[in-house]
Amino acid sequence: MSGTAEEYLRLALRLGKHLENLVDSYYGPAEIAEQVEAEDARDPAGLAEDAARIREGADSPWVAAQLTALETAARKLAGEEISYQDEIERYYGIPAEWIPEERFEEAHRKLDEALPGHGSLAGRYQAWREGDTLSGEPLARVVESLAAEVRRRTVERFGLPPGESVDWEFVNDEPWSAYNHYLGNLRSRVEVNTDTPLNPAFLVHVVAHETYPGHHTEHAWKEHLLVREQGRIEETLALNGSPQSLVAEGIAELSVEMALGDEEFEVTAEHMAGTGTTYDPEVSRAVKEATEDLRAAGNVAWMVHADGRPLDEARDYLMRWALTSEKRADQSLRFISDPMWRSYSITYIEGYRLCKAFVAGDPERFKRLLTEQLTVADLR
Repeated sequence: MSGTAEEYLRLALRLGKHLENLVDSYYGPAEIAEQVEAEDARDPAGLAEDAARIREGADSPWVAAQLTALETAARKLAGEEISYQDEIERYYGIPAEWIPEERFEEAHRKLDEALPGHGSLAGRYQAWREGDTLSGEPLARVVESLAAEVRRRTVERFGLPPGESVDWEFVNDEPWSAYNHYLGNLRSRVEVNTDTPLNPAFLVHVVAHETYPGHHTEHAWKEHLLVREQGRIEETLALNGSPQSLVAEGIAELSVEMALGDEEFEVTAEHMAGTGTTYDPEVSRAVKEATEDLRAAGNVAWMVHADGRPLDEARDYLMRWALTSEKRADQSLRFISDPMWRSYSITYIEGYRLCKAFVAGDPERFKRLLTEQLTVADLR
């Protein structure tokens, strides 16, 4: 057990007493969590100093990068003014970049060709996205059948440690579509937000993202190999707002492609049989290709937190360029406005880009992402 790793865990748990959702999950030594829980809350400025001190003696680049993120969070909590751009650089190890609207315009052009029907592009896209959704018992049934499908393919392509498992729960009133709670001992509990309409094209992405070969698979492999076999206890803590979360979201965003490849749309159609949906695999394929660059949330977060623009203007921007409904735009703004999550949308955009470029379609390189402690610098 590394002394630096133990100090890192204590620091993260101490800071987590101030910042809800900073620590996404922890299954490490119980005595560490118990000791921190019994302590009085420590001064954020002192925690920032601790992070800098521990980083000086860090025995791995991965831990050092995580400590930079923790120091930044502590300094912000202590009242230091840190710009949105600097926050992204220090949290995730990447520069903050504005996505030119020309890329959205090109996505709109492709989407206009992909979607059938008449009327405005936003209206047709929202009708496609919101009009053929699953809920209740059919939703649960399809989630479980898709999970079994992507799990089988994950076993074939990347393997899984023996004894892993996933449980599903259906919830509401959350700012996200789905969430993986990794419990340790190779187990996950995944919650699906039923307030968010999930059509088949998005549902298969959600299932793969949260489970196989996404978040659950990464957690399980790293617990099996890095924690149990190598004693790297720093991996027992998942830290939001850090390079670790950027890589994790990149893996998860890439997961459906790595599990299903070109068969994604035909496989989804098979699982939709008998649900009453009118899923069209060819339209879904064209829409996915068209919307790969339709990721405006990062710009919206920049508008709100870097430029100080009002939420109404940000909502209009999101509805215009992401072609979302007002309800879905409000849900995105709820996420972006949260102090913990305000810069997190970048992890999906840049994490996917970095992981996709690193993997370059090679399953063995994707397996490295699942099993090795790679840094953002490694990917770049």
